Amino acid sequence: MKLLVMSDTHGDISFWEHVRNFIEESDYVIHAGDVLYHGPRNPLPSGYNPPKLAELINNSKPFFIAKGNCDAEVDQLVLSYPIASPYILLYFDPLKILVTHGEDKEEKDLWNMAEKYDVNILIFGHIHTPVLKKEKNRILLNPGSPSLPKVPHKTIALIDGKKISILDIFNKNELYSLEV
Repeated sequence: MKLLVMSDTHGDISFWEHVRNFIEESDYVIHAGDVLYHGPRNPLPSGYNPPKLAELINNSKPFFIAKGNCDAEVDQLVLSYPIASPYILLYFDPLKILVTHGEDKEEKDLWNMAEKYDVNILIFGHIHTPVLKKEKNRILLNPGSPSLPKVPHKTIALIDGKKISILDIFNKNELYSLEV
């Protein structure tokens, strides 16, 4: 099973060409929220085109989308994949994954959630910064942002078998990785 993980795309389409191959090679895409709207505190992305991004997503592999703080009910009118609740629990044998945007959570809260729900991986977004940490056989993963990163790299994450990688979307270099 190969999963592409992204978050915080904020209506930008400029990243799509750089991740198209990853999408095509993946079985599913997991999006940790803030899909279409740029948000009042973010700059307008250079490729801001929410209707086009919705079209690209709709014609793509199946997406699982957790609701972010910039996602609105009206976004569902243009997306064919549901923007789920603030939490999604996924099971891809043998992995149990909890997805949330996490805008109201500190890291310790996320670790507590991972333990409470007994998941292998907790995926979150919101901070626009990649995170990949492992404690007590649990993993905290933030794929960063392919659109509005708060670090020098525009990033996504891949879960491929027993390996998780965070990749720079431009040069495809692996920035971080670990075994599940």
